[in-house]
Amino acid sequence: VLQKWVNREISNFDYLIQLNTMAGRTYNDLAQYPVFPWILRDYTSEELDLNNPAVFRDLSKPIGVVNEKNAKAVKEKYNFEDPLGMIDKFHYGTHYSNAAGVMHYLIRVEPFTTLHIQLQSGRFDCADRQFHSIPATWQALMDNPNDVKELIPEFFYFPEFLENQNGFNLGQLQISKEVVNDVVLPRWAHSPEDFIYKHRKALESEYVSAHLHEWIDLIFGYKQRGPAAVEALNVFY
Repeated sequence: VLQKWVNREISNFDYLIQLNTMAGRTYNDLAQYPVFPWILRDYTSEELDLNNPAVFRDLSKPIGVVNEKNAKAVKEKYNFEDPLGMIDKFHYGTHYSNAAGVMHYLIRVEPFTTLHIQLQSGRFDCADRQFHSIPATWQALMDNPNDVKELIPEFFYFPEFLENQNGFNLGQLQISKEVVNDVVLPRWAHSPEDFIYKHRKALESEYVSAHLHEWIDLIFGYKQRGPAAVEALNVFY
């Protein structure tokens, strides 16, 4: 599979799906759901220029420190000593892929809607904490080193998860009083289908093809554990 990918006989999308499968990740287990990277950092421009390296996320860094400003807080957390010596050191107390995160992204689609409601003791979580906007979700990641969610494969092929086709009452945002309905898209996307098309195109772009291995090292490769993980600020609780 690696050789096929290097020879460009399979797409970046296919390679990531195969890696997830070999790592024991599966659509049948929310706790081991396939994980995909955030690949863009530009969610505000009118047009998306895939020839400009500046629109892409730095794939060599964990999502928690893509914003340089967060690196200091992350290092401080690692250097904190557990007085009882029971807890191994870590940079992040949460994870880039977990069941709650999958339900967060897929809240508008069954069976994930029902699973989300069960998780929240029989009701929807408050609107401000829900997945309501792609630009706002990215901004929250940049501002908060404790939020380290990567993406799920659906961001590259499944436009329906961005629409509230079932008409669920997801509440309204506290400050703006905006009703949460369909997911707010980046300015360069004119519809959910357009977002998926451009986002998939970005995944298969020359820039991502040249740098995807750096992210794979963090998630599936040698930077998961040990000294390489510490150096990369990539140690999870």
